Amino acid sequence: MSVPEYFTHSCPGRIWISALILWLILFTLGNGRAEAQQFGAKNSSPHVTISAPEPLQDLLKNHFQLPIAPILDETARATFMRRAQREISELLATEGYFTPAINLHLDPSSKTPVLEVIPGPRTFVTEVSIEFKGDLATEEPSRHARIEKLRAAWSLSVGQPFRSPAWEEAKAILLSSVAGEDYAAAEIEESKAEVDSASSTARLSVILDSGPAFRFGDLMIKGLNRYDPSLITGLVPFKTGDPYRRDQLLSFQTKLQNLPQFSSVAVNIDPGAATHQAAPVEVVLSEAQAQRVSAGGGYSSNTGARGELSYTNNNFLDRALRLNGGLRIEQKRQTLSTTIDSVPDQAGQWFSLGAGVERTFIQELETIREKAGVSRNQLSGKAETRLALNWQREDRQPTGGVQQVNQTFVLDGQLRYRSVDDPLFPRDGSVTELRVGGGSRQLLSDQDFIRTYVRHQSWYPVGDRHVLFLRGELGYTFAPSRFGIPQEYLFRAGGIQSVRGYAFQRLGVREGQAIVGGRAMATGTIEYNHWFTREWGAAIFTDIGDAADTMRRLDLNVGYGGGIRWRSPVGPLALDLARAHNDGKLRLHFSIAVAF
Repeated sequence: MSVPEYFTHSCPGRIWISALILWLILFTLGNGRAEAQQFGAKNSSPHVTISAPEPLQDLLKNHFQLPIAPILDETARATFMRRAQREISELLATEGYFTPAINLHLDPSSKTPVLEVIPGPRTFVTEVSIEFKGDLATEEPSRHARIEKLRAAWSLSVGQPFRSPAWEEAKAILLSSVAGEDYAAAEIEESKAEVDSASSTARLSVILDSGPAFRFGDLMIKGLNRYDPSLITGLVPFKTGDPYRRDQLLSFQTKLQNLPQFSSVAVNIDPGAATHQAAPVEVVLSEAQAQRVSAGGGYSSNTGARGELSYTNNNFLDRALRLNGGLRIEQKRQTLSTTIDSVPDQAGQWFSLGAGVERTFIQELETIREKAGVSRNQLSGKAETRLALNWQREDRQPTGGVQQVNQTFVLDGQLRYRSVDDPLFPRDGSVTELRVGGGSRQLLSDQDFIRTYVRHQSWYPVGDRHVLFLRGELGYTFAPSRFGIPQEYLFRAGGIQSVRGYAFQRLGVREGQAIVGGRAMATGTIEYNHWFTREWGAAIFTDIGDAADTMRRLDLNVGYGGGIRWRSPVGPLALDLARAHNDGKLRLHFSIAVAF
C-alpha cells in the first residue's frame, strides 16, 4: 500500500477502532470511580458542610476534619466550634488571612449544618528588609553587586500576598544562594514577619550572616583500600585554594557515585570558621564487591525464552578497569561477548574495548558474526556520545537463498540525548538518537556504504493519569547494493518497539524464503496510556512502518491494538495484543526479565 492509499483507506478505520478502545477503558474507569465515590459517600459522609470562597475550599477540605457523627446538643456544638475556630484560624493564617469569621448555622433548604468561613481581608507585604553580616557585607564592589542581586531575587516582594509557605521558601532560597558560593557556613541570624491585622499588612525583615569566605583545602579520603587514590583525585573538579562552590562538590560526589567500584560515596567539607582558608574536603567511600557472577532469565516475543550468565570484575588487572563478560542463550539468538572499560576522566570520557560472537536465526535468515571494536565514549549532562572503530565478519545463510560471507571495517559515530523526568518510567520528556557510520572497500570492507539512522521518542503527560507517547525512526544506508553489507548496517522492522502486529523483523526484503535487511526503513508509533494505579495501566496504540531496499519501495504496514502496563520493581513490563492491518492476524507481544 502506498502512502496516499494508506492515509485514504486505512486511517479512518484505525482511528475509529483506537478511539472505541480508549472510550471503553475510560468509561469503565469512570464508572468504577463513581461507584466507589457513591459507596464512600453513603458510609462516611460528614454531617456538616463547609461554605468558603473557592480558593480556600481545597485547603479546608484537605486539612480540616469535619465531624462524622451528628451534632446533637449544645455541648457537642461548642466543642466543635472551639476546634474549628482554632484549627481554621491557623490554616487561614498560612495563606495571609488573620481575621476570619467562622459561624455554624442550618441551611434553610436542606436543614444541614453549614460551617460558614469568611476569611476577611488578606494580608499583603508592604515592606522587605534584607541585611547581611560577615564577609559578604565587606565594602567591595563585587560583594555589593552580589548583595544587590540577592535582594533583587527575593521571591516574596512588596505587593504580594503574605503566605507562610512563601515566606519560608523565600528564606530558604536566600540562604541556599549565599551558601552555594564561598560561604559554606552562612546562616540566617534573625528573621521576623510583623503582621498588622488591623491594616492587613506585613513587614518582613531578614538578617543573614555569611560568615567567612571558604576555599577548598586538601582531599581526605576514607574507606579506600583496594584502589589507587588516583581513581578519586582524577575526578576532582577543583584545585586546592579554589573558592568554595557547592555545585562542584555535588558534581564530584555524583561522579564518584556513578563509578561501579563504589557502593556509597559522601563528599563534604568542614564548615568550621577556623579552617575556612583551606577547608579539608572529606571523601567517605564504601567499596563495592570487586567481582560478581550473576545469572538471569526471561522471555520476549521477539527472540523467545532466554537464559544468561555474566561476570563482572571492577578491578581488572588491579587498575580499576571494568571487565564484563556474558553468555546469553535465546531461542533465536545466542551471544558470547566481553568488554573492558576504562575509568571515566574529568570530562566524562572513557574508552572501551570489546569482542564477541553471535548467532541468530530470525525469519529464515541464519547469521554467524564475529566482531571486535574500540570506542571512545563520553557522558556530559544529558548527552552521550560514542565514536567507534568496529570490525565485523558475517556469514549469512537465507533459507532458499545464496550464502554470503561479508566483512566490513566501520567508523561509527553515535549521539544520544536524553531529557526525561524518570529514566525508568518516563511520563514527560524525550530521547533522541543519531547514528552515522560507514565502511570502504579501500579499508577491509566488501562494500562501500554509509549508514544513517535517527530515532526520536517523546512522552507528554495528560492530566495526572494519562500519557501520550510518540515514536519515530528513519534509517537509510547509502550504497550501490545491499549485498556485501552485514545485517547490522541494514534494516528490518516488526515486533516490540517497532511495528507491533507483525513478527520480529518480519518487514524487510524477501530473499528466497527469508527476510533480510534492506537499505531503507521508516517506522512510527502513537500510544495512549492510562494508569489506574501507580503500578498498573492500560494502553492503546497504532504502529506504522516498513523496511525495503529503497525509499520508494517502502509499503506502510499498520498494526494497532491495546495492552497492559506494569511498573515492576525491575522495570516496565508491556503485554500487547496487536492486529496486523494487512492480513488481519492477531499477535501477542510480551517481554520480561528476571535476575537471580
